[in-house]
Amino acid sequence: MGEGTAFGEWLERQLARRRVQQVDLASELKVSRAAVSAWVNGRAMPRADKLRAIEEYLQLELGASTALEEGPRDGVRLEWYHRSAHRDGGREFGNAAAFAFDADVAVLAREATQNSLDEQRDRDRPVRVRYTLHELSGEHLRSFRSALLWEEIEPHYEAVASAGHKQKVGRVIAEGLREMRDSDTLLLLRVDDYNTTGLTGPDYGDDSKFAAVLRDQLNSQKSGGGAGGSYGLGKATLWATSRLGLVLVNSTLSRPHEGRTERRLFGRLELPWHEIEGRPFAGLAGYGELDTERGREGVARSWWADEETTRALHLERESRDSGTSFLIVGAHDAAGDAESLQEMHEKLVKALADNFWAAMISGRDSHPLLEASVTTLRNGQVLISEQRVDPVRHQPARSRALKAYLDRETVEQRTESSHVAVASVPLFVPPEKGAGGRGSGVEHSAVLLVTAADDNDPEPNRLVCMRGNRMTVMTRRVTDLPLGTDAFQAVLLAGLATGVPGPDAELAERFLRTSEPPEHDDWTKTEDLVTSYARGARRRLDDFRREMTAEVRRLIGRREIKKEGGPAALRELLQIDAYKKGARRPESHPIVRHVEGSVDARGAWTVNVEVKLPQRDDAWVLAPVAKFDVRSGGRPTVDWAELIAGENCQLVDGALHFEPGARSASFSGVTDVASHPVTAHLARLIVDLQKSKGAAA
Repeated sequence: MGEGTAFGEWLERQLARRRVQQVDLASELKVSRAAVSAWVNGRAMPRADKLRAIEEYLQLELGASTALEEGPRDGVRLEWYHRSAHRDGGREFGNAAAFAFDADVAVLAREATQNSLDEQRDRDRPVRVRYTLHELSGEHLRSFRSALLWEEIEPHYEAVASAGHKQKVGRVIAEGLREMRDSDTLLLLRVDDYNTTGLTGPDYGDDSKFAAVLRDQLNSQKSGGGAGGSYGLGKATLWATSRLGLVLVNSTLSRPHEGRTERRLFGRLELPWHEIEGRPFAGLAGYGELDTERGREGVARSWWADEETTRALHLERESRDSGTSFLIVGAHDAAGDAESLQEMHEKLVKALADNFWAAMISGRDSHPLLEASVTTLRNGQVLISEQRVDPVRHQPARSRALKAYLDRETVEQRTESSHVAVASVPLFVPPEKGAGGRGSGVEHSAVLLVTAADDNDPEPNRLVCMRGNRMTVMTRRVTDLPLGTDAFQAVLLAGLATGVPGPDAELAERFLRTSEPPEHDDWTKTEDLVTSYARGARRRLDDFRREMTAEVRRLIGRREIKKEGGPAALRELLQIDAYKKGARRPESHPIVRHVEGSVDARGAWTVNVEVKLPQRDDAWVLAPVAKFDVRSGGRPTVDWAELIAGENCQLVDGALHFEPGARSASFSGVTDVASHPVTAHLARLIVDLQKSKGAAA
């Protein structure tokens, strides 16, 4: 952009804001109207004496015309602009994008934080996200409403509340209005992010993050290839969480707009269609400075606020670091399980920990992607101190697994419970249709981590999957596990989340992002996937899901060093019996080396058995036998209700076939309670290996 063009845009803006016509400026400066037009259109620049005359006439600081400073804002007049109803008679009773999600503070935390991560500015520093609940009442509430020019929007709220809308949005608005008046309280929820790009760009246009968030629908403009969002729907959760449909914004920009970066403010109100004194309104309204640009006269646009106005609107930011503050006016939790401030505070903390624990983990040589905290205030006083979300406290096992990977301390096979096993899972990315569907695609190696679950883990044996900025995309329970499997947690990193850059990671990132629904909680068939990739894309996803689950089972099926002993009562009840009492079985025969088991709720013994195998080129075929060592009499044999083959063996017709050449094997079993001569707790269980009938062992 040339010097004249930049000056011309600045001059046109100053004239519009002070409602001065070009002809008036020409008369004041004693120049022709054509000269002023040339300045405004960037075809010419004024002489130095004329620049000073412009500054004096427009009451600007000395040098403002060369620095292109915006000048004092005391003359800015803030108003609400309400969009008129559509001329064709069409009516909108809410923002359809808001119905893609529930008005739940946990969903808000997920979507808003994801958007913040997607806009990270400095990759060498974490994004900081701060959630602040603030309950206003009495004089504090009245002061806030005064700064908001409540008297200008109250008639529109009244019209919506009195219309008796059958639609959901109208009912929510009416209830929010009633609650505020009856209780004389209003809950604000502010979401601040730092080290993000901020809402850059002009008030209107395609290349504008400001317009994408505050004017457009379904416009997703993301900065990085690892972006979590792709539909432009997540921002709708901000308005969906407001009972009054109102969100205020204060943004500090990473690059100047109109020569400024700090305190760019705007308000957006979403109401359903309504009428006031016979005049219909579409429902959408903006709070800001009324535009005077040709064709947009009277439309509310953003303004550069002073510190006093920013404080009055509860939009002050704690530092000059770039980013945005969203203030949700009349916040509520539609799920109904967080009604008090304490409950909402705790729900926000848990949602941040559940969805972004991985983004908050740092390695020995790396920083976390995210820092998050929650604070609760009442009339400006701290009610619950700032609580920083600690991923290790909320997700100890998963955090240990990811940190081990970041610190390069993983192992291929776990021999201790604290170890983290790592393996790769292949993802075949098909070619995109944009390239004509040509080529054979590319294979990407996702990273799978497995570690022991924490002792009090309420949901063990889960596989958590993520990509890009390490937000949890989906959590799956791993089923069909061998009996007696130790509780575990598994983490799968795909695409850019692996930390291994390359074309395959970028292609996998784009492929998986395309396969996610608006909630970004699954990798599955979507319309975007079908239209973007060659035939067979869905099958590749199914193969990926099967491979990751199979690899988890393989990792946990590997033999591990067990902890010595165990509960004393179980040690007394379990016994290895590979031979008759007092005799010694020769080393040339398979022997039971270790048995681990417990009595389940049905009264059945569940056991996990390790077998030592002598070297042999042929397969060993043996029958496992379970016996009760009762206090008197012989050792009655009990039946197996279930047998499951483990490492290096197969179950065929009730017999275990151990692989030729294997030196160890494992299997699991559950006894049949109906065959127990006594209650399981009254007898020791003995596991023996015997020659299978009809087998040459």
